[in-house]
Amino acid sequence: MTRTKLILLSILAIGGLVLLVTPGHVSRAASLSNENNTGDNTVTYNKDIAPILYKNCTSCHRAGEVAPFTLLDYKDAAKHAQQLALVTQSRYMPPWKPEPGYGDFQDVRHLSDAEIALIKRWADNGAPEGKPSDRPQPPVFTDGWQMGTPDQILKMPEAYKLYAEGRDVYQCFVLPLNNDDDKYVAAIEFRPGNRKAVHHALVFLDNTGTARKLDAQDPDVGYRSFGGVGFRPSGGLGGWAPGASPYRLPDGIGRPVKKNSDVVLQIHYHPTGKAEMDQSTIGIYYLKTPPKQIIYSLPLAQPRLDIQPGDHNYKVTAAFTAPTDVEVVGLAPHMHLLGREMKVTAVLPDGSTKPLIWIKDWDFNWQGQYLYQQPLFFPKGTKFQLDAVYDNSTDNPRNPSSPPKRVTWGEQTTDEMALCFISIVVKDEAEMASMRRAFIQQMAGGGRP
Repeated sequence: MTRTKLILLSILAIGGLVLLVTPGHVSRAASLSNENNTGDNTVTYNKDIAPILYKNCTSCHRAGEVAPFTLLDYKDAAKHAQQLALVTQSRYMPPWKPEPGYGDFQDVRHLSDAEIALIKRWADNGAPEGKPSDRPQPPVFTDGWQMGTPDQILKMPEAYKLYAEGRDVYQCFVLPLNNDDDKYVAAIEFRPGNRKAVHHALVFLDNTGTARKLDAQDPDVGYRSFGGVGFRPSGGLGGWAPGASPYRLPDGIGRPVKKNSDVVLQIHYHPTGKAEMDQSTIGIYYLKTPPKQIIYSLPLAQPRLDIQPGDHNYKVTAAFTAPTDVEVVGLAPHMHLLGREMKVTAVLPDGSTKPLIWIKDWDFNWQGQYLYQQPLFFPKGTKFQLDAVYDNSTDNPRNPSSPPKRVTWGEQTTDEMALCFISIVVKDEAEMASMRRAFIQQMAGGGRP
């Protein structure tokens, strides 16, 4: 079996990953600049800034969360006023990577130009508080299970110790499901044990016992693995990022879990400056009846990467033509540290195009999985095309190699990937298998347009 085919099989297995939703809120920037300033042009915290922060920032910027300071009250916001103006103008915060107009996604955390201008005016004018009566009610956050008691609760077997300093850590933990039969999952909820240290988490499946062997070889709690989980997983259940809210799939739709499966929880830890302990938990909600449809993630990829040292504009493309009608519910782009830009487009049989996503400032630490407002229907013969750009020069501050070296496909920090999971709805596992066969056939031919 060729290396390319092995890579394709691995990509297909990882394709069981499904969407996580990162909450944000639809902005109302235009109304803020007009309604709230009628008769008074002074921008204040209570009238203008608190609504923006409450809707877009406080899910992370509150006590016990991953953000370094809270933004739930005026004193804390005013203390960071100039910083807020700087990071919003540069669009470093809030962390929302997709470009506007390239996909109509749920829970968008993209500030409008008017909202950003309001924050700058407020900071430049000394960050006035305003009238107490203008301040909206602060958001209320749920502490317990947000969707009720799960059908099954999995907890890391031991607490993991994260050292105070050093690089970010990607650690995998094996959590047995002990399921004697195939099951279908309607929802999961991940609860980080230490919100300050947990940057994000991905939930994979393994019914081969491979993850247990990798765990046994590593003396630490769990085992270390960057990029993927170190083997070909049998599926996935989704993930979590700071501020994420769990969601339940529509009635009759589920994610398949083969019998005798283990959950493999990959957690991205970020050192905080002091030693931290984490023992995170996952709640699983099963379908009570067999599903009418299942979610399948089609992994559009180009494994033939050969990025030469010094190349600051290396481009690759991949394409897959759907053998049947396709309903797309979301997607999840994935590259490593050399990635600079990714765009995914649907080309319909009549030649018209529909943009699915465009991230032109890729950041591995803020990769996400994006759910559309409404499922997108595409007819048989639609071509899904991925275009990606990489920077393997010394100008790339994230380049893990100094000096730069040749880079090919792989799971290590110094390797790269060109991959986007396109989540589609299929009626059954037979249809999913048919889609997989078509994918392998086309990708084995190069996966090029």
